[in-house]
Amino acid sequence: MPSSTSRRTVIKTGAVLLALTATSCTGVPAPSPSSTAPSTTPADAAPTATFNFGTASQPLGLDPALSNDVESYRITRQILEGLVGVDQTTGKPTPLLATEWSESDEGRSYTFTLRSGVTFQDGTPFNADAVCANFNRWFTFPEALRKQAPGSSFRGVFKAHSDDASLSIFKGCTALSPDRVQIDLTQRFTAFLQALTLPAFAIASPAALAKGTADVLDRTRGGQPLSAFASSPVGTGPFSLSAWDDTGVTLVSNNGYWGGRGQIATINFVTYNHPETRLQALLDGKIDGYDAVTVGNFDQLVKRGKQIVQRDPFSVMYLGINQDVPLLQNDKIRQAIEMAIDKDTLIRKFFIDNTAQATQFVPPKISGFNNNAPSLGHDPDKAKTYLADAGYAGEELRFYYPLNATRPYLPTPEKVYAEISRQLTAVGLNIKPVPVDWSDGYLQKVQSPGDHALHLLGWNGAYADPDNFLGPLFGEKNGEFGYQDPQVFSKINRARGMPEGKERDDQYRTINAQIAASIPAVPIAFPISALALSDRVLSYPASPVLNEVFTKVQLKP
Repeated sequence: MPSSTSRRTVIKTGAVLLALTATSCTGVPAPSPSSTAPSTTPADAAPTATFNFGTASQPLGLDPALSNDVESYRITRQILEGLVGVDQTTGKPTPLLATEWSESDEGRSYTFTLRSGVTFQDGTPFNADAVCANFNRWFTFPEALRKQAPGSSFRGVFKAHSDDASLSIFKGCTALSPDRVQIDLTQRFTAFLQALTLPAFAIASPAALAKGTADVLDRTRGGQPLSAFASSPVGTGPFSLSAWDDTGVTLVSNNGYWGGRGQIATINFVTYNHPETRLQALLDGKIDGYDAVTVGNFDQLVKRGKQIVQRDPFSVMYLGINQDVPLLQNDKIRQAIEMAIDKDTLIRKFFIDNTAQATQFVPPKISGFNNNAPSLGHDPDKAKTYLADAGYAGEELRFYYPLNATRPYLPTPEKVYAEISRQLTAVGLNIKPVPVDWSDGYLQKVQSPGDHALHLLGWNGAYADPDNFLGPLFGEKNGEFGYQDPQVFSKINRARGMPEGKERDDQYRTINAQIAASIPAVPIAFPISALALSDRVLSYPASPVLNEVFTKVQLKP
């Protein structure tokens, strides 16, 4: 690794990164009238630049309500917008398709004033009916569809769909007038406005949803089930889809966009499956930037004087454990797995400098982080003893890991797998490798019920509230972990509705400690992720929550 001195000249970490993660961002009041929106005046000159960006994999689908992987969201953030955005300097909810909002009924009802004169990219009007059409669609997703598309985020945030409405936080959506909409909840949800900043809750054209039979996944791409809409999404965003083929995705500037269009007329998201090919493409001038700089790339980028922009840690990388595999219901075996893992070695070898060890699933700068979360530490001898005490007799554990994937939380999965597998084998566990290409349904395989005993994955936070980390992962039993703890589920549900403050923070600290003690998965690192940029780029809107819209990219004239 290069010294910290040699890196200072090329590494940029904007104040925006620090501001976002330092802000708890819960219970934000409606904006004052003086801050009701970004400028609605389009730039004087139409954008003309072409921007080429290297991605680690193809998107799994372009319907953000059903695909929540990093590369899908990166693209859909440009095409579709939600009611609420993220302020780049404070991390607080900011007006987007809604210009202002108010809260009533003790936090169980929100009324939004919608931006007027906005149209979808298909020319149909954006209005309150369109908002409700989207919320009602998400709420009524049938169970069969949810099984086909485990990337749906609605249940992780709102707890349940219409087929189990008594458990759902979402109650209903009412169009009060064309430009006013009311969303009712069954209980107070402190992080509701923050949750609406998720790409999953971006508003799509109802006409396009109907035309593209969005809830019928009757086609495939790269092994992923998709609807016609997911291949051709329509929103209100600054860019629209031009093409999607085997090499990547092309977007073009939306001529009718309500806001500033920036400098870029065409974005080419070009897929390079390996870190070395992304690096070489940047050095050769084929791309203007790429995400997920790996340790192996770092030295060469520094030597060539390329810009490296780091994001503050806002993700957790973990080893998933599936308790639906009977062997892993044994506490001592899960404890042995934790003690077998040498997190220091993994971080030193495979993660960027200043990546921190994780003992829980909520990053340190988020409220509710527990400084005293229990950790068994690295103790291979004790791990062997625990396995013997548990009566472990060499039963095979199928360990799934992704191929041809680089994620902000997992830069080199094949190498990370090899090291963890070596550590687990060293204490006597019988590991069966199950490599799965990322584009061949890896996420679906490890997030659905199945024979995966262990797997590599991570979670990138999307808003600065502990519920964003704990709710989707451990708020209910799911196919990824098979974790069943009604007390934890109940505590997470209660914490969601508590007012911001010490009592809520204490509740999350308790939850973090309880999850850490029961080991439904082993948190390994809070990774620092980084982008590499060419000299053509003056500034890039790096965001810990990956809220990076390309109208904000500034290029040299």
